[in-house]
Amino acid sequence: MKRIKYSLCLMLLLTALISCQKSPDSKAEMNVQKEPFGKTPDGTEIELYTLTNYNGMKARIMTYGAILVSLKVPDRNGKLADITLGYDDLAGYIKNNPYFGATVGRYANRIAKGQFTLDGVEYQLAQNDGENHLHGGARGFDKVIWKGEPVKEGNTVGVKLTYLSKDGEEGYPGNLLCTVVYKLTNENTLTISYEATTDKATIINLTHHSYFNLAGQGNGDILNHELMINADKYTPVDKGLIPTGEIRSVKNTPMDFTTPHTIGSRIAEVEGGYDHNYILNKDPGVMGLVARVFEPTSGRVMEIYSTEPGVQFYSGNFLDGSITGKSGKVYRKYYGFCLEPQHFPDSPNEPQFPSVILNPGGKFKSESIYKFYTK
Repeated sequence: MKRIKYSLCLMLLLTALISCQKSPDSKAEMNVQKEPFGKTPDGTEIELYTLTNYNGMKARIMTYGAILVSLKVPDRNGKLADITLGYDDLAGYIKNNPYFGATVGRYANRIAKGQFTLDGVEYQLAQNDGENHLHGGARGFDKVIWKGEPVKEGNTVGVKLTYLSKDGEEGYPGNLLCTVVYKLTNENTLTISYEATTDKATIINLTHHSYFNLAGQGNGDILNHELMINADKYTPVDKGLIPTGEIRSVKNTPMDFTTPHTIGSRIAEVEGGYDHNYILNKDPGVMGLVARVFEPTSGRVMEIYSTEPGVQFYSGNFLDGSITGKSGKVYRKYYGFCLEPQHFPDSPNEPQFPSVILNPGGKFKSESIYKFYTK
């Protein structure tokens, strides 16, 4: 009898231990960890923050460029894969980074001839994209070092990154204090929040520039991804990809993703591929649906929500096989796509576009949510 009771107690104890290990409420599974990620050529140490949720989803963010280094998301069978293009080490990002995973600013996208006028003063910015200004210039926010600190709030883990862009940096006016916060939840959402203040009137347009491939980075092109963009209109561009100022309907054109289409179904009809700003079907500043992308082989779905008025859709047209990325994968044309919630390109020179001016005493605020699930 004693032996039976002892065996029963042992079984109950083992069952309890197994139950504790499997518990989804185990807080040990959700964490943020910091580690070194190499040094810049001048010897500055770069930190890497890894955010992990209960489902094993992981986001890795470094202080160089406030860059999302990797994002591991489960497929329909629960298998994790990194769905963002990039490099295994810091050196790759420093030597040749076409904005993989980057926080871009002060002004994301293009400004015609690098020129704009604000309060009667003409400003000349770097012309780093032909005759135009692109993504903040020669040394934009993707190439500066941010100060990082871990964040834990309720059922989220994250990292807060701060940078002071000094008056005159890359030609922009005003001392601009910027904060970017990445947060991961147990609902498999990654939220990116932006805030900024200035001591002099300036322009600002911040966004996130990951190249996504929902089949896994380096695993073929993205032409079979099904895309829906919540936009009835877009801004046509000239040969330099500068908006003409016109606002045009997407209806009956290859630009129409109001209903799901594969990215590759009509890309041959778009000269150079997709690299266009869509005007979202919502009010600026209000959180709303931007886009939904489905990858059929993995079953992964990504939905994007944002407070921004537009989204730049880029189909990876300039990838040409010259870059070897993570795990030795070669990135060829169309191997990644970008959906960048933002204000419109060249807004400082198009007064009919939503304003990108930030004045002293005001606060720039923006938030984008990336939600993942499977079907």
